[in-house]
Amino acid sequence: MSQAPTHSDRFTIAGQEFSSRLLVGTGKYKDLAETARAIEASGAEIVTVAVRRTNIGQTPGEPNILDVLPPERYTILPNTAGCYDAETAVRTCRLARELLDGHNLVKLEVLGDEKTLFPDVIATLAAAEILVKDGFDVMVYTNDDPIIARRLEELGCVAIMPLAAPIGSGLGVRNPLNILTIVENARVPVLVDAGVGTASDAAIAMELGCDGVLMNTAIAAARDPVLMAGAMRKAIEAGREAYLAGRMAPKRFASASSPMTGLFF
Repeated sequence: MSQAPTHSDRFTIAGQEFSSRLLVGTGKYKDLAETARAIEASGAEIVTVAVRRTNIGQTPGEPNILDVLPPERYTILPNTAGCYDAETAVRTCRLARELLDGHNLVKLEVLGDEKTLFPDVIATLAAAEILVKDGFDVMVYTNDDPIIARRLEELGCVAIMPLAAPIGSGLGVRNPLNILTIVENARVPVLVDAGVGTASDAAIAMELGCDGVLMNTAIAAARDPVLMAGAMRKAIEAGREAYLAGRMAPKRFASASSPMTGLFF
């Protein structure tokens, strides 16, 4: 029986079901109009917003991204991009919760340095522990270390988000075996976050069994962001179907496509 995704192939984060497995960011677009068009084309239901860089109501009188991405249509995922210590990250999440009327779903990232934008794992663990105790549903950006992923899950994070490659690099999935190990051992959703460059990268992440992919630069920095958003939507769906279908076993030598039995001559 076919296992191709249907309307029932949904995944759950913090008790909420979603049908789109593509999550998108809102930075680097030329204007809010392009942001809205690209996100519409992506089919994403979860949209992440950098609270320290984007106005979601903390700066009255300035353009508010929620005007083009209304919370009644999209699940807004405030993130702590630009935070380099646990205290700042925690404070940013609390500000977002206040601005979004008690919204508890957040994406935590605590960066280690400005050059690599790799996560500061020690600070991430500290911030995650505080936020979970404070009632937040924490989706957490981390490295591709299966041990750290397990520890973050044990702390109570609702989704683990290992990087595929450095943020904004477009290098694709550089360490698929570590991602696969995280997926195989996790009891919460695993979503690749950072490093996707094109549609094939997104498909690879999904073929590994990831529950979803979060991306921003791969769409926003494309020559045609709206067209790329549509391509990413299709790639996520194709990768998911391929994972459910179960790929053929790789072989070293050729294998005839047509059967050799029952030949007529």
